[in-house]
Amino acid sequence: MALLALVVWPLVTVVLFQKLPPGRAVIATLLMGFLFLPEPPAGFDFPLLPPLTKHTIPALSAFFMWYWMYPHDFRPLPRSPVAVSLLLLFIFSPIITALTNMHPVVWGDFVIQAMTIKDSIGFVIQQILLVIPFLLARRFLTRAEDQRDLMYAFMIGGLVYSFPMLVEIRLSPQLNLWIYGYYQHDFVQTIRFGGFRPMVFLYHGITAAFFLLLSILAAFALWKTQKIKSKWMLFGAAVYLTGVLVLAKSLGAWLFAAVLIPSIVVLGTRWQLRLAVCIAAFAITYPALKGVGLVPETAILEAAASIDPDRAASLEFRFMNENRLLDRAQEKPLFGWGNYDRNQIMNPANGVIETITDGRWIIVIGQLGWLGFLAEFGVLVLPVFLLWREVRHRAADDYSLLIAPLSLMLAVNVFELLPNATLTPLTWLMAGALTGYAEALRDGRGAYEPKERLAWRTVL
Repeated sequence: MALLALVVWPLVTVVLFQKLPPGRAVIATLLMGFLFLPEPPAGFDFPLLPPLTKHTIPALSAFFMWYWMYPHDFRPLPRSPVAVSLLLLFIFSPIITALTNMHPVVWGDFVIQAMTIKDSIGFVIQQILLVIPFLLARRFLTRAEDQRDLMYAFMIGGLVYSFPMLVEIRLSPQLNLWIYGYYQHDFVQTIRFGGFRPMVFLYHGITAAFFLLLSILAAFALWKTQKIKSKWMLFGAAVYLTGVLVLAKSLGAWLFAAVLIPSIVVLGTRWQLRLAVCIAAFAITYPALKGVGLVPETAILEAAASIDPDRAASLEFRFMNENRLLDRAQEKPLFGWGNYDRNQIMNPANGVIETITDGRWIIVIGQLGWLGFLAEFGVLVLPVFLLWREVRHRAADDYSLLIAPLSLMLAVNVFELLPNATLTPLTWLMAGALTGYAEALRDGRGAYEPKERLAWRTVL
């Protein structure tokens, strides 16, 4: 059943592109694939290629539809020289990583294999597949109407997803097992605060909770900015989704919601953008701050212990691993150790890997070095800075008011990659949409907030 769903999805993509405007087709293809397709290990593993899974098949299908239906306008790269440089570094730096890691790593009597040119080819293809949602959004989600469509898609997706989440909160996470025939993660990690943390068809309960957080922020942003009949329904949807998030039992999502919901409701556009810039700047500078000892780990642990001693112990274990892995990464600082767990620390007596990589940032630095980290995180946070540059001297009527909450949502998603490792296509989608909109503003193409009132039928 899982493989059948993955095989059928390119056909679903063709239908969506035939029936919908291209921007909405891109959103629907990536969002529905992310929410409802089965997680790995379901996928297809072809020679020389990274596994094709729910995170790559929808994006690859939409990319081919772009080339097929719009060959006259197939210009995938952004126009910002900084963005292009970061993208090219992101895609091709694994080649240098492989060339600098062509010797095995020896831990006592145990040997970790060397990288080869074949490994570098597979790594480059993997990077291309990861960045496709960014390229699609940057091309097709450049107008104010597209920003609005994306926010409505997040909200409606959250409303739809809330029902199976409530089922799993009551019965425990079982839907992936019932429908696709396997369990996608460790069941123990779904038990929180005397109940269950839902996953539905996503990899982890944290991922499901953060998607619900995006839906809540989108609903509050739409309620605040949009002119729509029965506007109270937007507020009701936001409150309902907030209640489901409380039941989802994810402490990190709760903390972000406590800060971001008041920010979107109370703060103006410029202050929201300033907050997004601060969060994005911290996300990309955190590894450097940690490397020079400026992260107050003791104070953070004490604050966490006052909330939940178990979570504080987990956080302390995470900090210890990060410090060891960061020391390991410093041995190959520019381009990293590559794959095959070469970036990990092995016990030379028994060959057991002693370290655990949780955060995306430490994984990227360990595998691709500081340049690889700056390339990946730089591409993701750059649109926040580009938009701040474009709108800080403009009148409020000259740009979409939704770019501020959308920038906050993107910045928080990148910030969340510090403690967690799941980089989803939705993060790339938001980054690409904001990059395309920043280019539209710079070109003066009239990318303004639409003034018409919408009926719910039009929204749906």
